[in-house]
Amino acid sequence: MQTIPAKQLVYSMKKGSEWFGADYNMNIYRGCSHGCIYCDSRSACYKNPDFDTIKVKENALELIRDDLRRKVKKGVVATGAMSDPYNPLERELFLTRNALELINAFRFGVAIDTKSALVERDIDILQDIKRHSPVIVKMTITTGDDVLCKKLEPNVYVSSERFIALNELSGGDIFCGVLMMPLLPFINDTEENVLGIVEKAKAAGARFVYPAFGMTLRQGNREYYYEKLDALFPGMNHKYAKAYGERYMCTSRKAKKLWGIFVERCQELELLYDMKAITRAYKSGYEQQQLSFI
Repeated sequence: MQTIPAKQLVYSMKKGSEWFGADYNMNIYRGCSHGCIYCDSRSACYKNPDFDTIKVKENALELIRDDLRRKVKKGVVATGAMSDPYNPLERELFLTRNALELINAFRFGVAIDTKSALVERDIDILQDIKRHSPVIVKMTITTGDDVLCKKLEPNVYVSSERFIALNELSGGDIFCGVLMMPLLPFINDTEENVLGIVEKAKAAGARFVYPAFGMTLRQGNREYYYEKLDALFPGMNHKYAKAYGERYMCTSRKAKKLWGIFVERCQELELLYDMKAITRAYKSGYEQQQLSFI
């Protein structure tokens, strides 16, 4: 196990309210072993050339305890933005679970991004946090097809296992839903995939599906992505280069049509899909606290 030094782990988010209303950000791990071919966190701007190696931040729990203790304002702590908090090391180290226990002890809320069914393990702590503060779990699912999932995300729980985890979370009365992103142009940006994810999300008890009809590409992850495309979908990298060039935002050419059918189906199934509505819903009931989470 590799470690890296750290001085602080819980940071204020400058634009937290725009992303599910979180106030603070926390990353216990650096790097990720999921192997997702499209990951933006692989970009050169993040200066992590050995991204596939997971490293643990030294004295993580002590730092989190001290950071939370010093916060004047209570709020929601987000985790999972740059490294999945439920990576394989977490099975043995329990750092994310222990961090949740600290979040609970200091009466903060939590917003979790993950692609791992391991989050099921910590339902009991999430339920404890929910008694006093907002809790939301966002499960990233890009395709409802497990075969395609293994190509795009080779080292992570397949989509069907993630839907099972959502069912466990919702059964435990945890506010949860799907981050349907990225939808890769020419690969999984299909009506069948979009509607399939929405319907499986509803069946699993999800409260929302939040989409991105496209992906991002910049130096570092672009080269890696094109290399993987060449191996998995021969000729596809040339299609991307022709369609998007050096563009950062690669929006699906089907985005407008997909958005229309997506919204219609979400409304029929009473699933939330708007950021503000999702944020209001998971924070509902906590507005009267002395220190607001809004």
